[in-house]
Amino acid sequence: MIVVAIVIGVFGSLIGSFLNVVVYRVPLKQSIVSPPSACPRCGALIRGYDNIPMLSWLLLRGRCRSCSAPISRRYPLVELGTALFFAAVAWWWLGADLVGASGESASGGTFAARILVLVAFLYLAAVSVALALIDIDTHTLPNRLVLPSYIVGAALLAAAGIVVGNFGALISAGIGCAALFVLYAILAIVRPGGMGLGDVKLAGVLGLFLEFLGWPQLVVGAFAAFLLGGLYAIALLALRRAKRGSGIPFGPWMLGGAWVGIFFGNIIMNGYLSLVGLA
Repeated sequence: MIVVAIVIGVFGSLIGSFLNVVVYRVPLKQSIVSPPSACPRCGALIRGYDNIPMLSWLLLRGRCRSCSAPISRRYPLVELGTALFFAAVAWWWLGADLVGASGESASGGTFAARILVLVAFLYLAAVSVALALIDIDTHTLPNRLVLPSYIVGAALLAAAGIVVGNFGALISAGIGCAALFVLYAILAIVRPGGMGLGDVKLAGVLGLFLEFLGWPQLVVGAFAAFLLGGLYAIALLALRRAKRGSGIPFGPWMLGGAWVGIFFGNIIMNGYLSLVGLA
């Protein structure tokens, strides 16, 4: 298990390097594949050996090789964070009992289905990192990243369910997608300044992934988003770093809450049901 998590973590560092490009270029409506990455000050192309995740930044001491312009610490931190995130997803995947709405194993014990589920959630992890950072920077959740996630997520999860004949999980995922989308749409209508359309569209994606795993993940993931976001807002107000009515990006908390649901949904829900005497 450890070896698999490490290998996927190393792969995650490479994805993190690419996500740095995505986070910079998508808000500017630039291509994420061309032109090649270059120093924003002198325009020198970044060579392959200067683009090794984390290591190159350390060897260059955080400066451009050509003009010595400082390179933000954010780049290696995103690479490291994505590596750890991917390793965590791999660890969860290796030990998870992936169940659908019907209670049957979504993986069905088949290697192909388990790989499809892994790829789906690694994709979600990568998109989560990119969207969270972009929302923090610009207070937007670009359609360019959100909308394709419906197609990619649905295709991979549907393929996993079809491989093992677990159509209940597919129906459940569709219901979760619609339910969370509608919930956020209602909130956006009731409080126009509190929720943006980007949040509404992202909610459908998260509902798709969460309910594929089961209703505990959906409920915990949805609740955790508001809990985490609320605590953050209270902290900002207490520290006087924000005022009532200040705009706070909610996307990172939606994504963070969703991953709480993915990783710990069953544990939290079982604990709660036991606490109230329903388990």
